[in-house]
This record gives sequence, structure tokens and C-alpha cells, in this order.
Amino acid sequence: SAAAAAQMEGSEDGDRLHSQTHASDEAVRVTRLHPQLHARQEGIHATGEGAGAIRRRGIFPAALASPIEDDDLLREILLRLLRQPSSLLRASAVCKQWRCAATDPKFLRRFGLHHQKPPLLGVFQQRTYDDIVFTPILDHPDRIPPQRFNLNLGDSGSRTELQVLMLDCRHGRVLLTNEPPQDHVIVCDPIIGEQRRVQVPPEFKLCYDVNWAVLCSASNHDHVHGSCHSSPFKLVLISPLGEDNRLAACVYSSETGIWSNIISTAVPYEIHYVGISGLLVGNSLCWLLDPISDGILEFDLDDESLAVIRGPLVTNDFSHDSPWIIHAEDGALGFAVLSYHHLQLWQRNTNCHGAATWVLRNTIDMRAILGLPPQIEVMKKGILGCVEDADEILLWVGRSVYMVQLKSMQSRKLCEISHFTYCHSFKSFYPPGTTIAGGHDGAEMLHET
Repeated sequence: SAAAAAQMEGSEDGDRLHSQTHASDEAVRVTRLHPQLHARQEGIHATGEGAGAIRRRGIFPAALASPIEDDDLLREILLRLLRQPSSLLRASAVCKQWRCAATDPKFLRRFGLHHQKPPLLGVFQQRTYDDIVFTPILDHPDRIPPQRFNLNLGDSGSRTELQVLMLDCRHGRVLLTNEPPQDHVIVCDPIIGEQRRVQVPPEFKLCYDVNWAVLCSASNHDHVHGSCHSSPFKLVLISPLGEDNRLAACVYSSETGIWSNIISTAVPYEIHYVGISGLLVGNSLCWLLDPISDGILEFDLDDESLAVIRGPLVTNDFSHDSPWIIHAEDGALGFAVLSYHHLQLWQRNTNCHGAATWVLRNTIDMRAILGLPPQIEVMKKGILGCVEDADEILLWVGRSVYMVQLKSMQSRKLCEISHFTYCHSFKSFYPPGTTIAGGHDGAEMLHET
């Protein structure tokens, strides 16, 4: 009927009006979210090309994401790259947009937080008084040539007159001193090639039995050690005081540029292992005092106090030939003793009442570690150092240095040395745009490697 036809026509007009209204609202929403897309669509409609041109030219998919969204997505992708030096370097070489993202300081902080721990780039060794050698750990293309980590000490005077001693290495910094005189120390950042001289307190200028530590002092909650190039640092000095078996400690802050007051404590034994790096366990620095009595000196960085810890009572089969303090499970203080072809690993546990006990965690037959010489039981050997925040130690076997992974029971040969020398592990992130040893940028380093 005429009435039904009119009602149907009205319904169609209403649907058409609703469709037009919905399309108009959708167009407004798209315009607000993607103004570039809306502008491109307007231009296409003006020329009469229509939606087919959008699909043919690929305009629609590319325009869906704004530049801000593109950058966010790119950063999320780059965030998941490996922490090795070549990862961000290769990404930054793709295009300008990728380089801007990979070198952005905020992204680099997120990159460190994502990975938590920087990679182990290599180890420093004191070969002679005027020769400190860097041995790379990583394989190509992440391997950094040893000459890149020249510590640039030649400007301090003639190398034939200087005796350069390596004191410590941590958080991407290396601590050195010149002898004679020992009136200052040098804090080096090998990644960016910077140096900073710090005068030693007058009370310690003539002291030679001194243990040192360098560490980053950044306190912000999202800071990850390994990109500490612009962060403040601390120096900790430990030295005998007088002749009554007392040890003194002093702390330097780069933020204030001054040394703290000297504190001291009585100890039952002398420091014999001068020049060995302290181990950072939680917020305390620990040094091995005496290989005979297994004494460990602990310096609490929070309240700047000194205490002496008794080491574990090892069995008679272990003659204390080569003890070392290491990291145990869950970041606890550990103790390693090497004798003949066995390695004992101890862990210090503390209960809820504060009482601490040593527990034997494992006894390893060195002949079962893959990569070590089969005749290890008859070869000279010793522990040269350990890798902080890792289950790895550095061994001297015969005339070679090996890095041993205690969990996987595997090892790899790093280099050969003519005599026993301590090793200092060097960890750091390598962000694109930084320099190594005087003006070489990351792209050039990657090209050479």
C-alpha cells in the first residue's frame, strides 16, 4: 500500500541518515587520531582517484601509524636486541631514525634496565709495572681490539720512568696509580677515554700496603651499572694504621670532591694480598686479608664501618694454596679454595637472627671441566680473579689464563702469560656514539672488528 511504501522509504532514509551520521563521526575520529591520513584522503578525493588509489599506492597502511607510534614501536624492537656491543651499533647504522632511537639517553637507560647486567668485554692484567694489557672476551663482531683500551698514561711522563699499578676495576672504570710518587690515583673510563686525578689524603701518601676500590655511586632506583660514564663515583681506601694491627678506611666522593673522615678497626692479622680487587657483595666491599687464616675484611658502604669475617674451616686436604672470595648463589658472599685438582666452593648464609655460617656448596674435580688441560693435576695453577655478579672465575694453569663457568663446568682459554698476575674483569654497555681510546666512534670499531 501507499502507506507501507512511504513507511519503507522513510525507514531507508533513516538508515541512510544513520549511516551518513556514523561515517561523519568516524571521519572526525580518524581526523583526530590520524590527521596525516585524513589530509591524504582529502587530496585523493579531490583528484577523483578514490579508494583504489589508496590500495595501489600503499598510502593507507603507512599512514595508520603516526611518527610517534613508529618511534615507540621501533624502541620496543631495539629494546629486545642482545646486550652485546654490536647490537645497537648495527641498528644505528640502518638509517637516521634508527640511530636517533639507539642513541637516545632515555632509551639507553631502558636498554640497561631491560638487560640488568652489562656484558663482560674483557679482563685487564698487570704484566709489568709499565704494561697493563686488555684481553678481549667476546667473539667477532663484538670483540673489541686490545689497542682500543689504551689507558693513555703516556701524557703523565716518560713511560720508562713510570711504574703504573692497576688497583681496581668496576662499573666501567679503571683505577690506577703511578709509582713514584704515590700521591694521587687516576680514575680512567676506557669507553670514553676520560681520566680524573684524585689526590691521596696526606696520612696515606707514604703507605704502600693499601687496598683500593672504585665504584659507581649513582643512587637513583632505575640506574643500572654498566653505563656509568657520567655518573658520580666513590673511591675506598684501606690501609694499615700504626703498628698495633689496626686498619684505617677513607672514602672519596666525586660529587663533593673531598675525602671522608678516617675510621679504623683492630684486626687479628695483617693484609698480605695488597693489590687484589675487593668484591662488591650487596652494599659491602670485601677483601681477603690473609690466606693462612682466611680472614675477610668487610667495609659497609651504608654506614662506612669496618668488620672482620672469619672464612670457612676448609678440610685438611686443602692447603690454602689459592683462596679467593667470590659471589655465591643469590648474591651471597662465597669462598673458593683451589688445591691439587679440586676446587671447593663455600657460601656464607645468614639466618633471621643475623647469625652467619659457612656451608660447603660444591667440590669440583677440575679434570671434569671442559676445556682445561687433561694433565691439570700436575700443572701449576692458581685463582687470578673472579667476575662480579657472575658464576665465573679466572684460573692460571701452566702458562695460560682460563675463564671457568662454575655452573656449566666449561672453560675457555683467554691468553698466555709468563708469570702469575691478577686479573680485573671489565664490564660495560657500549652505546653507539661513544668513543674508545681517543676519538674512534662505534661505527668504526664495528667496521674494524
